[in-house]
Amino acid sequence: MSSHRLVPESLALLTEGYAWLPDLLRAEDDTALTLRLLGHPALVVRGPDAVRFFYDERHVRRHGALPGPVVSTLFGHGAVHTLDGDAHRSRKSLFLPLLEADAVAGSAEHITAAWDEAVPGWRKQSDVVLFDAVGRVITRGVCRWAGVPLAEDEEEPLARDLLAMVDGFATPGARHWRARRARSRQEKRFGELVTEVRSGAVRAPADSVLERVCHHRDASGAELTPRVAAVELLNVVRPTVALSWFVVFAAHALHRWPGHGRRLRSGDAAFATAFAHEVRRFYPFAPFLGGRAVTDLTWENRKLPAGGLVLLDVYGQNHDERLWKDPYAFRPERFLERPPGRDVLIPQGGADARTGHRCPGEAMTVGILETLSQRLADLRHEVPAQDLAIPLNRIPTRPRSGMIIRLSATARS
Repeated sequence: MSSHRLVPESLALLTEGYAWLPDLLRAEDDTALTLRLLGHPALVVRGPDAVRFFYDERHVRRHGALPGPVVSTLFGHGAVHTLDGDAHRSRKSLFLPLLEADAVAGSAEHITAAWDEAVPGWRKQSDVVLFDAVGRVITRGVCRWAGVPLAEDEEEPLARDLLAMVDGFATPGARHWRARRARSRQEKRFGELVTEVRSGAVRAPADSVLERVCHHRDASGAELTPRVAAVELLNVVRPTVALSWFVVFAAHALHRWPGHGRRLRSGDAAFATAFAHEVRRFYPFAPFLGGRAVTDLTWENRKLPAGGLVLLDVYGQNHDERLWKDPYAFRPERFLERPPGRDVLIPQGGADARTGHRCPGEAMTVGILETLSQRLADLRHEVPAQDLAIPLNRIPTRPRSGMIIRLSATARS
């Protein structure tokens, strides 16, 4: 077993996608290695202990670690994801209410209502591209829940832009530039909304996400600028709409393993939660997370100089046979046998969501995915012939067809 591996700078990430880091670690038969990425020394880590190491601010910082193209598409400049220390903790407090049970239930209720409103229209179509349709449903529901005003004719353009921001964050070319244009449009629109709320021209519902963002003050005591407030408002709405990927993966799983649908239809709440966890574990979304070494680091006898990159192999960890029995089998029952470990299942990051960089909307993700998976299982539909391949060299990936479904005239919602 080698303690140090140098991989020349290459296009391996672009060509191999999700399989890139897992393949490198598999070749080493290890949970860590060193390489060079874009000319910088990098340390790749995996495993629960590595998760805790990665999220320890004495070791790894996020500021300056995220590539500019990712910030310019997915998160936005000045976002909470780019901060550390007191600045991060102060900004993170804006998102902590998302962890509360009322927020989880409220968001799921609004999004489920939007789903039920959409289904009759789906019945009138010959085919429904589920990815696009769910994007519109979640956009409508999350905006209602967050207090963001949304006219009927604004729904589809906003959904399209929110999906584009996610779809283009990790790729060069047309998808990336589409994502940048989408972010520019929506930061301008949401910034104008923040200004109108602060001036009194628009009333934000009491205790809504919109109200909290507009009146939040950072560690310095200053209000967020309208642009940064828009960025953080989008950082509630945009990740929720990104659930479209997981909902489509849930539909894909129900098509491949239809027996799970019967159990979801039975109303088994524990199984619905286990199914949501397994969708998040099994299917690919984030390939890895990155940070920069605060000081010279040593991890499992690998050395990294200060300023070097630290990569946490998310996709590889969620499929690591050391952590999961039959990791490439879709088996929701594994989460009935044992609850997910905080630093073991990390599709949305690890460590503590209240104090660290783990996504504070993870509970909302699980709650909404539980509910919509049950709605999917209860929806009478066919899956016509189509390309359901999920290419691992596309980040973020999804079924090539977007998951086309065909509802019967008597479909139930």
